[in-house]
Amino acid sequence: MTEMKTEELQDLVIQAMDDLKAENINHINLEGVSGFTDRMVFASGNSNRHVKSIAQSVIDVSKQVNTPPLGVEGEDIGDWVLVDLGNIVVHVMLPETREFYDIERLWADQAGQNLDSE
Repeated sequence: MTEMKTEELQDLVIQAMDDLKAENINHINLEGVSGFTDRMVFASGNSNRHVKSIAQSVIDVSKQVNTPPLGVEGEDIGDWVLVDLGNIVVHVMLPETREFYDIERLWADQAGQNLDSE
């Protein structure tokens, strides 16, 4: 099977998150900006269990298309789970964690993207 295109995988990831009622889903294109990934996808869950479930859904869908995660961090606590799919890094967080670290805005600024317009 040929490798799935980054945009197609991103669409599947976002759909998997949306299917589990993830909130405030956003993505940033980092091609040419970051040396470790091409895209970042962010979403919020309304509880630790919800965050873990959303991340697990991303893991499951990525495995179904033969793109298993290179790594997963934060599953034990569940306030912020990072799923590294290589070309895409997925962050699923509690809203307060997402607001506190604000890494989404940091990367959007680096990429010259305005989050408020997406």
